[in-house]
Formats: sequence, structure tokens, C-alpha cells
Amino acid sequence: MVIVDARGLSCPEPVVMTRKAMMDKQAKYQVLVDNLASKENVTRYAQHQGYAVQVEETGGEYTLTLTRA
Repeated sequence: MVIVDARGLSCPEPVVMTRKAMMDKQAKYQVLVDNLASKENVTRYAQHQGYAVQVEETGGEYTLTLTRA
């Protein structure tokens, strides 16, 4: 599983980092973000690419687990 740590970054950087990581077509990714806009934008992008998204929040940080649907 590829982990993309985009904490501390604002959009569009988390989406750009996720897109670059997804170029290798893995079945599962984990993206770490720390703001609501990034969570929503990465989720929308991943779903558009055919991934199911599971979100966990811990202390204001979000862990998005992207799994090929």
C-alpha cells in the first residue's frame, strides 16, 4: 500500500500528490490530510478514478483509504 502524506498542504497539492501516486495503478492507497477541503477534494478525485474511499478522523487529521472498486 502506498502512503501519501499531504498533511500541512492546501489544495490542490494533496490532489496532485495523490494523482502522481496513482500513476502506478496500485489497488490500495492511504492519503493523510489535515483539512476538510483536502479530504473532500481527494475523496472526489479518487472516486472519479474508480476507488472506494473510507475516511477515519483522528484529532483533526483524516486518513483516507482508497481501494480499487
